[in-house]
Amino acid sequence: MPDIGGGTWGAARLAEIVQALQGRLEPGRGQRPGRPTDATWVHRAKIPMNEATAQKIARLAERASREGRKVSTMQMAAQLLEEAVASIPDAEG
Repeated sequence: MPDIGGGTWGAARLAEIVQALQGRLEPGRGQRPGRPTDATWVHRAKIPMNEATAQKIARLAERASREGRKVSTMQMAAQLLEEAVASIPDAEG
């Protein structure tokens, strides 16, 4: 998980993560559109985690949700994972 720190700086970093997630979610398409998603997400992997982590991510997803746009726990988990991986420099070179 990206290091968001604590206090005001941590809250600001979390707000950036939430804003990035909200910006990439698009309404579902078709006759019965489902939950908004990111069309670039092509893998639907199950990621094992302990209960405390799952609950924390669920709380973050609730905080990121807006009226008319619910963020799921796994959408939040995907955003956090992508942010964390993006912050790691490539070993290739």
